[in-house]
Amino acid sequence: MPNSNLVTCPGCGAQNRVADDKLAAGGKPVCGRCKAPLVIDRAAADGPLTVSDATFAGTVEQAPVPVLLDAWAPWCGPCRMVAPSIDELARELAGRVRVVKLNVDDNPQTAGRFDVRSIPTMLVLVKGREVGRIVGAQPKAAIREQLEQALARSAGTVKGATSSRA
Repeated sequence: MPNSNLVTCPGCGAQNRVADDKLAAGGKPVCGRCKAPLVIDRAAADGPLTVSDATFAGTVEQAPVPVLLDAWAPWCGPCRMVAPSIDELARELAGRVRVVKLNVDDNPQTAGRFDVRSIPTMLVLVKGREVGRIVGAQPKAAIREQLEQALARSAGTVKGATSSRA
């Protein structure tokens, strides 16, 4: 079976499996349930995107999929420890979750907006609203599990409109 990604339909929320070879051939996938065009986040397939105070709204709040925001700083040892796991999650969840990195030293406005007091802090965001929070260096499996739990909770509520902590 060729490699594929799970892509969430922005219209009805259904999970769709989209084969990589069809995307490479220039295919335009549609949802199997409602036939709406699927949005494929190709940039995220290469790893986490970098965001700043200036680019946050366009990259995170306008994202067609939930976002895992890694709040970090270059001098932070625990941040550097989790970086490989964050990179792997970005590639593994491409099309389903957008993974972004925010340097808190260079972007105090966004860090303050989400009350980031210690790093690393990973926020699960839907339409720019926090639905989960993971604080401290944790193994990849724990980050993924908490991410999946936050996404499941947010899917059971109004789309993109609740705030709770994981």
